[in-house]
Amino acid sequence: MKKGNQESKIPYEWDQLPEARTPVFIWIILTHIATITLQTVSEPLLLNSLIFTVLIIIHFLLYSFIGKVKWMKPWIYIVIQGGIILLCGFTMPHGFPATFVGLYTLLIGQSVGLYYRASKVFMVSIFSILSMSFMTVLLEQSHALFTYLIIMIPMTVSVVGYSVMLFRQVYAKRELEASLRELEMAHEEVEQLTIANERQRMARDLHDTLAQGLAGLIMQLEAINAHLNSGNIKRGQEVVHQAMGRVREALADARSAIDDLRSHGSEKRNLTESICDEVNRFREATGVPCELQIPSILSLPTLLTEHCHHIVSESLINIARHARAECVSVKVEKGADNILYLEIRDDGTGFMQEEINNKTGHYGLLGMRERVRILKGELIIQSQPQKGTVIKIEIPIGTGELR
Repeated sequence: MKKGNQESKIPYEWDQLPEARTPVFIWIILTHIATITLQTVSEPLLLNSLIFTVLIIIHFLLYSFIGKVKWMKPWIYIVIQGGIILLCGFTMPHGFPATFVGLYTLLIGQSVGLYYRASKVFMVSIFSILSMSFMTVLLEQSHALFTYLIIMIPMTVSVVGYSVMLFRQVYAKRELEASLRELEMAHEEVEQLTIANERQRMARDLHDTLAQGLAGLIMQLEAINAHLNSGNIKRGQEVVHQAMGRVREALADARSAIDDLRSHGSEKRNLTESICDEVNRFREATGVPCELQIPSILSLPTLLTEHCHHIVSESLINIARHARAECVSVKVEKGADNILYLEIRDDGTGFMQEEINNKTGHYGLLGMRERVRILKGELIIQSQPQKGTVIKIEIPIGTGELR
C-alpha cells in the first residue's frame, strides 16, 4: 500500500466491479442476518428490524453508487457511512455487536479503495474503533468491548488484505487495457505505414517497368523515324529490332515486378552487367557517346543492385528525353570504406530543380530519391540551365529495407 501523498489513480472504480460488489453484498447480508437473529433471540422488535433493514439498504446503495457521486469527498462518505452504522447499532440494542463488528470492518476495507494510503486507512480504523467503543459504552455493554475488539481485529486484517489484493488486480487490469489500446494504435500506425510503403513501391515498379519501357520505346521510334526520313533503312531496321527487344525486356520487367509483389523474391543480378546493358541501349538509341567507368564484376546485395540499376536507367532516359546532351558519363565505384559511389554526368540543357519538383507527372527524380532513402544513402543533384547536370549518389553497402 502506498504511504506517500499521492492519491489513488483510480478512486472508487474498484467498488464498481462485480468481483468487488459480490463479496461486500454477501458480507452485508450476513451482518444483517446475524444482527436480526441476535435481536430477535433477546427481544423481538419488528419496527426496529424494519428501520434497521432500511438503513442497511441505504448503506449498500451508498457503497454501490459512490463512483457516481462525484461531489462527495472520501471523508464525507466515511462520516456518512459511520453515522448510518451508529444508527443501525442504536436501532438494534441487542444485535448491535454483529452490526458494529461487521459494518465497521467493511468500512475500513472500503477506505483502502477510497484512499489506498496506509495513513488514511489507519485514521478510518481509529474512527471506526472509537465509534464502536462509544456506542458500546452508551448501550451499557462496556464489559464486552474487549471481546468485540478481539473479534474485529482479525476480521479487519482479512478485509484489508482482500481489498489491497483486489485493488492491485484492478490497477493491473487497467494498465493491461491501456497497454492493449496502445498496442492497437501502434498496430494501426504500422499497418498504415506498410500500406503507404507498398503504394510507393508499386508506384516505383510501375514507373520503372511500364513508364520507362514506353519512354525507351518512344525514344527508339523517334530514332527509327529519323533514319527512315534520311533514307537509312538498314539502320532503321536495326533500331526496330532493338525496340522489339526493349519491349520484350519491359514486358519481362513488368512480369518480374508482379511476381515480386506476389512472392517477394527476385533473382540476384550483377550490377556491372545491368548498367552495361542500359548504357549500350542508350548509345544505340540516341547515338550520344556515353563513357562508362565500372568494375568488371561488381556483385552487390540484390536490393542494392536492383535500385542502382533503376536509378541509372531513369537518369539515362531523362538525359535522352530532355537534356539534348552531346556527351554523357556514368561512373560506378566501390570505395574502400564500403560505400558505393555512383555518378551520372551530362553536358545538356540542365534544369531548375524547384520547377521540376512542382510539376505533376514528373516522378523520375521522386523515385530516385525514394530509392536512395530506402538504401540509407545520400543523393546530390547539381544542375543549372545550359550547364548540364551531375547526379552523385553515395550508398552504404549492405544496408537498406528488405523487400
